[in-house]
Amino acid sequence: MGFIRKTSRKTGKLKTLLGLAVSRIAVARRPRLARKSIATDDVRQLLTLGHLDRAVHRVHIYDIFLGRHECHEVRDHIALQCKLPQIICLDFASQAEQVIAEDNMLEAFELIELYCKRLIENASKLDKPSECTEDIQEAAAAVMFAASWCGDLPELPFARTILADKFGNDFAEAAKDGSGIVDPMLVWKLSDNATSMELKKKVTKEIAMENNLIVDFSELQEEMKDGED
Repeated sequence: MGFIRKTSRKTGKLKTLLGLAVSRIAVARRPRLARKSIATDDVRQLLTLGHLDRAVHRVHIYDIFLGRHECHEVRDHIALQCKLPQIICLDFASQAEQVIAEDNMLEAFELIELYCKRLIENASKLDKPSECTEDIQEAAAAVMFAASWCGDLPELPFARTILADKFGNDFAEAAKDGSGIVDPMLVWKLSDNATSMELKKKVTKEIAMENNLIVDFSELQEEMKDGED
Protein backbone atom coordinates (compact mmCIF):
# COMPACT_ATOMS: atom_id res chain seq x y z
CA MET A 1 0.00 0.00 0.00
CA GLY A 2 1.20 3.49 -0.81
CA PHE A 3 1.41 6.19 1.80
CA ILE A 4 -1.32 8.82 1.42
CA ARG A 5 -0.29 12.14 2.84
CA LYS A 6 -3.14 13.92 4.57
CA THR A 7 -3.61 17.67 4.56
CA SER A 8 -4.27 19.92 7.52
CA ARG A 9 -7.69 21.35 8.25
CA LYS A 10 -6.69 24.79 6.91
CA THR A 11 -5.34 23.28 3.73
CA GLY A 12 -8.55 21.29 3.34
CA LYS A 13 -10.53 24.51 3.65
CA LEU A 14 -8.22 26.15 1.12
CA LYS A 15 -8.86 23.34 -1.36
CA THR A 16 -12.60 23.80 -0.93
CA LEU A 17 -12.35 27.57 -1.49
CA LEU A 18 -10.20 27.15 -4.59
CA GLY A 19 -12.57 24.50 -5.95
CA LEU A 20 -15.50 26.88 -5.47
CA ALA A 21 -13.54 29.65 -7.20
CA VAL A 22 -12.89 27.42 -10.21
CA SER A 23 -16.61 26.60 -10.42
CA ARG A 24 -17.53 30.27 -10.10
CA ILE A 25 -15.16 31.24 -12.92
CA ALA A 26 -17.24 29.16 -15.32
CA VAL A 27 -20.32 31.16 -14.27
CA ALA A 28 -18.55 34.54 -14.23
CA ARG A 29 -17.38 34.08 -17.83
CA ARG A 30 -20.92 34.17 -19.26
CA PRO A 31 -21.93 37.79 -18.54
CA ARG A 32 -18.48 39.02 -19.53
CA LEU A 33 -18.67 37.17 -22.83
CA ALA A 34 -22.10 38.73 -23.38
CA ARG A 35 -20.85 42.25 -22.58
CA LYS A 36 -17.86 41.78 -24.84
CA SER A 37 -20.16 40.67 -27.66
CA ILE A 38 -22.43 43.71 -27.19
CA ALA A 39 -19.50 46.15 -27.06
CA THR A 40 -17.95 44.54 -30.14
CA ASP A 41 -21.24 44.90 -32.01
CA ASP A 42 -21.48 48.56 -30.99
CA VAL A 43 -17.99 49.22 -32.37
CA ARG A 44 -18.94 47.43 -35.59
CA GLN A 45 -22.10 49.53 -35.98
CA LEU A 46 -20.19 52.77 -35.35
CA LEU A 47 -17.64 51.83 -37.98
CA THR A 48 -20.33 50.79 -40.44
CA LEU A 49 -22.00 54.18 -40.02
CA GLY A 50 -18.69 56.00 -40.46
CA HIS A 51 -18.64 57.70 -37.04
CA LEU A 52 -14.99 57.00 -36.21
CA ASP A 53 -13.89 60.62 -35.80
CA ARG A 54 -16.87 61.75 -33.73
CA ALA A 55 -16.76 58.60 -31.63
CA VAL A 56 -13.07 58.87 -30.73
CA HIS A 57 -13.62 62.40 -29.46
CA ARG A 58 -15.70 60.91 -26.69
CA VAL A 59 -19.42 61.43 -26.07
CA HIS A 60 -21.18 63.92 -28.35
CA ILE A 61 -24.43 65.75 -27.83
CA TYR A 62 -26.69 62.87 -28.93
CA ASP A 63 -25.69 60.97 -25.78
CA ILE A 64 -27.46 63.62 -23.72
CA PHE A 65 -30.72 63.09 -25.62
CA LEU A 66 -30.58 59.31 -25.83
CA GLY A 67 -29.25 58.68 -22.36
CA ARG A 68 -26.93 55.95 -23.71
CA HIS A 69 -29.75 53.46 -23.29
CA GLU A 70 -28.60 49.82 -23.24
CA CYS A 71 -31.32 48.71 -25.66
CA HIS A 72 -30.57 49.55 -29.30
CA GLU A 73 -34.28 49.50 -30.24
CA VAL A 74 -35.15 52.00 -27.48
CA ARG A 75 -32.29 54.31 -28.54
CA ASP A 76 -33.51 54.25 -32.15
CA HIS A 77 -37.11 54.92 -31.05
CA ILE A 78 -36.08 57.92 -28.95
CA ALA A 79 -33.93 59.21 -31.81
CA LEU A 80 -36.90 58.98 -34.17
CA GLN A 81 -39.23 60.78 -31.76
CA CYS A 82 -36.67 63.55 -31.23
CA LYS A 83 -36.02 63.74 -34.99
CA LEU A 84 -32.38 62.84 -34.42
CA PRO A 85 -30.31 60.64 -36.76
CA GLN A 86 -30.74 56.96 -35.92
CA ILE A 87 -27.16 56.34 -34.93
CA ILE A 88 -25.58 54.32 -32.20
CA CYS A 89 -24.75 57.08 -29.76
CA LEU A 90 -21.86 55.53 -27.94
CA ASP A 91 -18.32 56.83 -27.96
CA PHE A 92 -15.98 54.55 -29.85
CA ALA A 93 -13.14 54.76 -27.36
CA SER A 94 -15.42 53.69 -24.52
CA GLN A 95 -16.77 50.70 -26.44
CA ALA A 96 -13.33 49.60 -27.65
CA GLU A 97 -12.11 49.94 -24.08
CA GLN A 98 -14.93 47.73 -22.83
CA VAL A 99 -14.08 45.06 -25.40
CA ILE A 100 -10.49 45.11 -24.14
CA ALA A 101 -11.48 45.17 -20.47
CA GLU A 102 -13.79 42.16 -20.81
CA ASP A 103 -11.20 40.31 -22.88
CA ASN A 104 -8.50 41.03 -20.28
CA MET A 105 -10.67 39.70 -17.47
CA LEU A 106 -11.56 36.58 -19.46
CA GLU A 107 -7.87 35.89 -20.02
CA ALA A 108 -7.18 36.61 -16.34
CA PHE A 109 -9.85 34.05 -15.43
CA GLU A 110 -7.96 31.44 -17.45
CA LEU A 111 -4.75 32.17 -15.55
CA ILE A 112 -6.48 32.21 -12.15
CA GLU A 113 -8.20 28.91 -12.94
CA LEU A 114 -4.83 27.41 -13.89
CA TYR A 115 -3.23 28.55 -10.63
CA CYS A 116 -6.16 27.44 -8.48
CA LYS A 117 -6.02 23.96 -10.00
CA ARG A 118 -2.26 23.83 -9.48
CA LEU A 119 -2.68 24.57 -5.78
CA ILE A 120 -5.47 22.02 -5.46
CA GLU A 121 -3.31 19.34 -7.12
CA ASN A 122 -0.40 20.15 -4.82
CA ALA A 123 -2.42 20.80 -1.66
CA SER A 124 -0.49 18.23 0.39
CA LYS A 125 2.72 20.20 -0.14
CA LEU A 126 1.21 23.45 1.16
CA ASP A 127 1.54 22.28 4.76
CA LYS A 128 5.29 22.76 4.35
CA PRO A 129 5.55 26.07 2.44
CA SER A 130 9.34 26.22 2.78
CA GLU A 131 9.57 23.06 0.69
CA CYS A 132 7.19 24.26 -2.04
CA THR A 133 8.60 24.51 -5.54
CA GLU A 134 8.67 27.80 -7.44
CA ASP A 135 5.64 26.70 -9.49
CA ILE A 136 3.56 26.29 -6.33
CA GLN A 137 4.80 29.59 -4.91
CA GLU A 138 3.93 31.30 -8.20
CA ALA A 139 0.39 29.87 -8.03
CA ALA A 140 -0.02 30.99 -4.41
CA ALA A 141 1.21 34.50 -5.21
CA ALA A 142 -1.09 34.75 -8.23
CA VAL A 143 -4.17 33.78 -6.22
CA MET A 144 -3.23 36.24 -3.48
CA PHE A 145 -2.75 39.06 -5.98
CA ALA A 146 -5.99 38.29 -7.84
CA ALA A 147 -7.94 38.39 -4.57
CA SER A 148 -7.72 42.20 -4.54
CA TRP A 149 -8.82 42.58 -8.17
CA CYS A 150 -11.52 39.97 -8.81
CA GLY A 151 -14.80 40.88 -7.17
CA ASP A 152 -16.38 38.12 -9.25
CA LEU A 153 -14.55 35.54 -7.10
CA PRO A 154 -15.40 36.16 -3.41
CA GLU A 155 -13.62 32.98 -2.34
CA LEU A 156 -10.19 34.39 -3.18
CA PRO A 157 -9.85 36.82 -0.22
CA PHE A 158 -10.48 33.92 2.18
CA ALA A 159 -7.98 31.78 0.29
CA ARG A 160 -5.48 34.66 0.47
CA THR A 161 -5.78 34.76 4.27
CA ILE A 162 -4.92 31.08 4.54
CA LEU A 163 -2.05 31.36 2.06
CA ALA A 164 -0.67 34.42 3.87
CA ASP A 165 -0.68 32.45 7.10
CA LYS A 166 1.27 29.68 5.41
CA PHE A 167 3.80 31.71 3.40
CA GLY A 168 4.29 34.66 5.75
CA ASN A 169 3.76 38.43 5.72
CA ASP A 170 6.67 39.31 3.42
CA PHE A 171 5.43 36.89 0.77
CA ALA A 172 1.87 38.18 1.19
CA GLU A 173 2.90 41.84 0.80
CA ALA A 174 4.94 41.10 -2.33
CA ALA A 175 1.99 39.17 -3.79
CA LYS A 176 -0.44 41.97 -2.97
CA ASP A 177 1.78 44.50 -4.76
CA GLY A 178 2.10 42.26 -7.82
CA SER A 179 5.86 42.05 -7.40
CA GLY A 180 8.25 39.20 -6.76
CA ILE A 181 7.06 35.89 -8.09
CA VAL A 182 3.60 37.04 -9.28
CA ASP A 183 2.95 36.25 -12.95
CA PRO A 184 3.51 39.59 -14.78
CA MET A 185 0.90 38.66 -17.40
CA LEU A 186 -1.75 38.33 -14.69
CA VAL A 187 -0.69 41.66 -13.19
CA TRP A 188 -0.97 43.33 -16.59
CA LYS A 189 -4.36 41.80 -17.41
CA LEU A 190 -5.84 42.95 -14.10
CA SER A 191 -4.22 46.38 -13.97
CA ASP A 192 -5.76 49.67 -15.05
CA ASN A 193 -2.84 50.16 -17.44
CA ALA A 194 -3.89 47.29 -19.69
CA THR A 195 -5.81 49.66 -21.98
CA SER A 196 -4.13 52.23 -24.22
CA MET A 197 -5.20 54.19 -27.30
CA GLU A 198 -2.90 52.06 -29.45
CA LEU A 199 -4.54 48.91 -28.13
CA LYS A 200 -8.01 50.39 -28.73
CA LYS A 201 -7.01 51.08 -32.33
CA LYS A 202 -5.67 47.55 -32.71
CA VAL A 203 -8.89 46.02 -31.42
CA THR A 204 -10.95 48.32 -33.63
CA LYS A 205 -8.95 47.31 -36.71
CA GLU A 206 -9.48 43.64 -35.86
CA ILE A 207 -13.24 44.17 -35.54
CA ALA A 208 -13.23 46.09 -38.83
CA MET A 209 -11.34 43.33 -40.64
CA GLU A 210 -13.75 40.68 -39.34
CA ASN A 211 -16.61 42.69 -40.86
CA ASN A 212 -14.84 43.65 -44.12
CA LEU A 213 -14.64 47.30 -43.08
CA ILE A 214 -11.76 49.73 -43.54
CA VAL A 215 -10.66 52.21 -40.87
CA ASP A 216 -8.19 55.04 -41.33
CA PHE A 217 -6.81 56.73 -38.22
CA SER A 218 -4.57 59.17 -40.11
CA GLU A 219 -7.11 62.00 -40.20
CA LEU A 220 -7.97 61.40 -36.58
CA GLN A 221 -4.29 61.63 -35.61
CA GLU A 222 -4.00 64.95 -37.45
CA GLU A 223 -7.03 66.29 -35.60
CA MET A 224 -5.55 65.20 -32.28
CA LYS A 225 -2.27 66.97 -33.14
CA ASP A 226 -4.14 70.15 -34.08
CA GLY A 227 -5.95 70.04 -30.78
CA GLU A 228 -2.67 69.81 -28.90
CA ASP A 229 -1.14 72.83 -30.73
